[in-house]
Amino acid sequence: MGLLDSVSGALGAAVKPGKEDRAPEGANADDTEELDEESGNILLSLISQLRIGMDLHKVTLPTFVLEPRSMLERITDFMSHADLIFGVGKIEDPEKRFVQITKYYLSGWHIKPKGVKKPYNPVLGEWFHCSYSYADGSKGYYIAEQVSHHPPISAYFYCSPENNMLVYGELKPKSRFLGNSAATIMQGESRIALLDRPEDNEYVIGMPNIYARGILFGKMVLELGDHSKVENPTTGMACDIEFKTKGYFSGTYNAIGGKVTHKGKAVGELSGKWSDQLDYKHIATGDTDVLFDVKGESIADKIVRPEAEQEENESRRLWSKVTEGIKEKNLDKATEHKTTIEERQRKANKEREENGETYKPRFFVQKDDKFYPQVDALPEVFQAEPVIKYFSTMT
Repeated sequence: MGLLDSVSGALGAAVKPGKEDRAPEGANADDTEELDEESGNILLSLISQLRIGMDLHKVTLPTFVLEPRSMLERITDFMSHADLIFGVGKIEDPEKRFVQITKYYLSGWHIKPKGVKKPYNPVLGEWFHCSYSYADGSKGYYIAEQVSHHPPISAYFYCSPENNMLVYGELKPKSRFLGNSAATIMQGESRIALLDRPEDNEYVIGMPNIYARGILFGKMVLELGDHSKVENPTTGMACDIEFKTKGYFSGTYNAIGGKVTHKGKAVGELSGKWSDQLDYKHIATGDTDVLFDVKGESIADKIVRPEAEQEENESRRLWSKVTEGIKEKNLDKATEHKTTIEERQRKANKEREENGETYKPRFFVQKDDKFYPQVDALPEVFQAEPVIKYFSTMT
């Protein structure tokens, strides 16, 4: 029996329901997915073309594995609890400020689609814009743009001038086929500034990696894994966070652990599950507080202009027919329109190459390996005086 035959048998077994068919022990049912036979056969055909370590960004994925929104919109998950750091600049204790920033960072991971889904790969020049209204009457604004296609880079910016805070950064995902798993290596970083605490400078945040397990054997399950770091070089505060993956015989899903340090000295410990409850232990006193409880927090709703008012390369309008096909479970329709978008992008890239042109982002400007919002090019709601002042020396 050849390798492909072995894979075929395993995948066939994986997609046929049985009385033992259930989510892996300890996994949240929303983090797992079972393929029907047709989808399993399509996935098998795709897998037969892959090599271990292959870059999946170069592979055209079937539409049934797609989440019906662009990566540029998915990044907004991390803006859903931005109000957790409203007013943090007024806190005098640098440790307490830092812990609130860390809490905000960890609050966004529980927001995701059911199953194991991947958002659309944004096309070059695609952009997404939304706003938020908060209970106290203040507002927040978000914009993101796909600033590079090879390698894929998504630049983003969020601000709430009334609340003296902003977030900006870039996401540089690299996907790899690992056999029974696929990994998305999340390069790039987020940077947070408290405008009423300028002496802190910026808080810098890295990302964990994302794994889709069981794509050949058993049920597919989504995991976050490896380490990420939150740090403020100016205050000396840092936190190394381990997103723990479940072992074959021990451990649990969605667990994290972390140690908060101040100039190298441990001051606190993080524990819990990013999908449920996170706790913070103060090393000096031994006291433990609930840092974040998913069940007790509300998600800020996005306000997005109707598609009819959007430009052609705004995310929701650009992918609207693909999204319709996915939601209607009409994969032929979704695939047809997805192919049209991808072919149009390839044609535009080829024309730029032939003309010796380089794409210039519309809303962001690159400096070394970072992308900064070009404030005067952004929609007017972003052009508050504190925001203009903050970026005036950077771009």
